[in-house]
Amino acid sequence: MLRQQDVGHRVVVRRIVGVSNDRPLFTDALGELVDLTETDLTIATDKGTLRVPLREVHRAKRVPPASRPHAAAVIALELAADQAWPAPVRAKLGNWLLRAADNWTGRANSALAVGDPDRPLDAAIDAVERWYHDHGQRPLINAPMPLAAPVNATLDARGWSARPLTLVQTSPLAPILAAPARTDLPPVDLADSPGDDWYAMVAEHKGTLPASAIRILNGVPEKVFAHVRDADGDLLAVARGAITGPDRWLGVALLQTAPAARRRGLGRHVVRGLAQWAAQHGSSRAYLQVEERNTAAVALYGRMGFSTHHTYLTREAPIS
Repeated sequence: MLRQQDVGHRVVVRRIVGVSNDRPLFTDALGELVDLTETDLTIATDKGTLRVPLREVHRAKRVPPASRPHAAAVIALELAADQAWPAPVRAKLGNWLLRAADNWTGRANSALAVGDPDRPLDAAIDAVERWYHDHGQRPLINAPMPLAAPVNATLDARGWSARPLTLVQTSPLAPILAAPARTDLPPVDLADSPGDDWYAMVAEHKGTLPASAIRILNGVPEKVFAHVRDADGDLLAVARGAITGPDRWLGVALLQTAPAARRRGLGRHVVRGLAQWAAQHGSSRAYLQVEERNTAAVALYGRMGFSTHHTYLTREAPIS
């Protein structure tokens, strides 16, 4: 049988669906395990979300992840994520993107190494180092895997270090919306611009917000800011959603809950609210980025239906 540590992973479930000639009839379901309780398991399949009572499960096990996405799919999602987090200072190096934003977040202050830099790798890395030094910043490179494996190998040889591995996780909106609405929680209010307390909650996690951060957060045409408040008007949870790219991906970012309000289901509640908004605006899929070492968040997103599409490393140049 499956265990809690299997939540968020790809599984196959053989289910008893009837009896014929005194022999059980089975059907198999393959998908991501998004929830497991004492009585039921829930998996997100290609056809939607399926809840199976444990008494009907004949056999269930974890299976290897689906095949790796094609390079084009990784590039398309990385470019959609870049559009959702638009660094105010930008340049191009062939198809690589150079980005700076007063050192606020690694995403907005790293070179995105996707596509052809239009020169040998060592020359491209030299150019990245010069550009960031000219802007008074430590050179960083965002290297999506497995697409940028040659980039990572070259950076290893040059002595670049790596920040913790980041998972780029995706989910159809369908399993997120299939979860029952939490009527016992305050509503998710969606606004075109964040309130001062929204900024304050984000600053508690991300540090002081420079002018570049405000430009990033507000620099997307289709974006929304989620607020959940208690009866006294105090902020319980926040998040930001943005729709970008030709595939109209919903990017979920800055999901945070006040310390005193944690473990009440507010994270899932907020993501469901963003998914409803995105579905009404023509989106069918969501993505988010989370560090692999943040096991609590990874487990939460797995229960929502998210699984890893690809990963990336943020590489740091040696301090000279």
